Amino acid sequence: MPDLDDDARWPVTAARAADAKAADDVVVLEVGPVLALCSHFVIASGSNTRQVRAVADEVEAQIGEAGGPKPIRVEGRDDLSWVLMDYGDFVVHVFLDETRQYYDLERLWADVERVDWREAAPVEGTA
Repeated sequence: MPDLDDDARWPVTAARAADAKAADDVVVLEVGPVLALCSHFVIASGSNTRQVRAVADEVEAQIGEAGGPKPIRVEGRDDLSWVLMDYGDFVVHVFLDETRQYYDLERLWADVERVDWREAAPVEGTA
């Protein structure tokens, strides 16, 4: 299994947390080489607002339990169609399925590398 560099540790933890709550089509994009603001985007979606909330809550909980950072800001928890969790070095996007299809971030960032978060070595301090 490939090892994680330090930049990918927390995005992979976030992806695994989203997957643990049965999020749809979880992807980690390495945007750092083309975007100076952060190193990675984690993108996931849920089929209803309850699932979007559960995924966002689980991401925050698992990163915290593993000793990771707290989000600098979280937006979208009111309407739950797009929850954006800004951790500074990486950003987690949890979409309602229809909203994700509309904005299609993967198409906008199609030229960046995808991190194979399922195959990466386990992150120390996480399950």
